[in-house]
Amino acid sequence: MSATLRPYDPEADAEGLYDCKTAFERGLGANTGGDDKVAAYEGKLTKGYRESWLAWVDRCTADDERCVTVAVDEGRGTADAEHGDDAADGGKLVGYVFCLPERLAFVWDAAVINELYVVPDRRGSSVADDLMAAALDLAADQTLPLDRIVLDVDPENERARAFYDRHGFDDWGEMISRPVELDRARR
Repeated sequence: MSATLRPYDPEADAEGLYDCKTAFERGLGANTGGDDKVAAYEGKLTKGYRESWLAWVDRCTADDERCVTVAVDEGRGTADAEHGDDAADGGKLVGYVFCLPERLAFVWDAAVINELYVVPDRRGSSVADDLMAAALDLAADQTLPLDRIVLDVDPENERARAFYDRHGFDDWGEMISRPVELDRARR
C-alpha cells in the first residue's frame, strides 16, 4: 500500500511531522554512533528545539510549499505516537522529505535534501521512493549554481546509503566538523 504525498500543512501536520523528526533524530543517534552520539541527539530534542525547528520548516515552506512533502497513509486508524497525529485527511504521517528552498542553494551550490524519513513499518515500501521523486521534482524546478542535488548520510547508515545508491547518488566530497567551543575558548 502506498501513501499519498502532499505538501506539509502546518495546521494539520505539525505534531505528526515533529513526531517523525524526533524519530529521525533518535535513529541517527542510536543507529550510527555510540552513547555520546545518542546523548547528544536526545539532548537537543527540547521544547525550544521543537519550536525553532517547526518555525524553520514554516520559513522554508513559505518559499515553496514543496520544501516539505509529507507521506500520509489514509488507511491507518487512530493516532499513535509512532506515526504522529491524524493528518487533515484522517490519515497518519508515515514519512517526509525536507528540501532546502532555492534561496539556500548556495549553501552547497546545489539543491539540498535536508532530511528524508519513513517510519520503520513502511520502510521497504514505495514511500521512500515516492518522497525521493518529490525531492527530485523540486530540485528540477530550482535554479542552481550546480546541477546537483546533495545530502549528508552517515557512512554507518548502510540501509540509507543503499537507498541513495539505488537512486543514483555518488560520493560528492565529504562533510567534516569540529566543535564550536574551540573558537570560543580562543577568545
